[in-house]
Amino acid sequence: MTAALHYFRWAFFVTVLALILAFWLGWYFTGNLGGAISFFLIAFVLAILEISLSFDNAIVNANKLKTMTPVWQHRFLTWGILIAVFGMRVLFPLLIVVIAAGIGPLTAIHLAATQPAEYAQIIGEAHLSIAAFGGAFLMMVALRYFIDEAKEVDWIAALECQLRRCASVRGLEIALVLAVMLGFTVALPVHEEAAFLFAALSGLLTFLAVEVLGHIVDRRAATLDLAAKAGLGGFLYLEVLDASFSFDGVIGAFALTQNLFLIAIGLGIGAMYVRSMTIMLVERNTLAQFRYLEHGAFWSILILSGIMFAQTLWPIPEMVTGLLGAGFIGLSMLSSLRFNRRAQ
Repeated sequence: MTAALHYFRWAFFVTVLALILAFWLGWYFTGNLGGAISFFLIAFVLAILEISLSFDNAIVNANKLKTMTPVWQHRFLTWGILIAVFGMRVLFPLLIVVIAAGIGPLTAIHLAATQPAEYAQIIGEAHLSIAAFGGAFLMMVALRYFIDEAKEVDWIAALECQLRRCASVRGLEIALVLAVMLGFTVALPVHEEAAFLFAALSGLLTFLAVEVLGHIVDRRAATLDLAAKAGLGGFLYLEVLDASFSFDGVIGAFALTQNLFLIAIGLGIGAMYVRSMTIMLVERNTLAQFRYLEHGAFWSILILSGIMFAQTLWPIPEMVTGLLGAGFIGLSMLSSLRFNRRAQ
């Protein structure tokens, strides 16, 4: 237990500092103790929300990091976490406002600080495109894992075995994602169809572009004997993946608060725990100890992608997403422990 807590020491340190900052921010914006305590509690809840939604993210990160060189592992766990915290939790919401409202970045920051309600409204209006992009990208991530002839272990055997057998059909996962996209396009109101389809296709093409880039870099690295460069494709893949995982957390955060800076503090705390979990999974080889943990993560991703698509039609609370994801990962851990006991 003590050894496991060792990996979270920086996350604990950042949590303390961030919650103090949230308390000060509440005092600054409201000028009273009640407001300061409110900001403190909201930051704490946002951190819990981000952690609950990111268990599967940490597992997938760890799985990909195993194939990367130590140099690129270190780069992802340092530069990557900075991009994740400041890029997705601060710059991404600002970028949405800049594009949607047609204003400059400084104006967007001023809008977030002085008119948070209007800022949140602009973010909410962009939710359709965000959900479509993230849903398509994450669905490709999950299906590419399950529709794979090289996959040897099945958890939910009845389904996973059938998907693995279909791997000989080239482009099947792309066809499935396109079919889902088409179904939701037909179900959406006419005035939203074009925006949904453009964003979903962008998510699909982004996944394929990152994969192509990764293959090109890997092949060039093998030819030139520059193994360290082989991690660039994986680094880019993990950054886009983290961005897709962050969509629901960023959008859901506006249900708790409209203050951009408070959202950045709360989700930033959660991102630090994702980093700590990723390091622990890699260094302690936890994925090898839990046979089905990776399967649970990818089933969680598949469900998350479906929920993101469904959110374009119906409001679905982030608590439901978090509970479903945590539930599948918990069940996969129990199945792994049961397998280990039988093997012994």
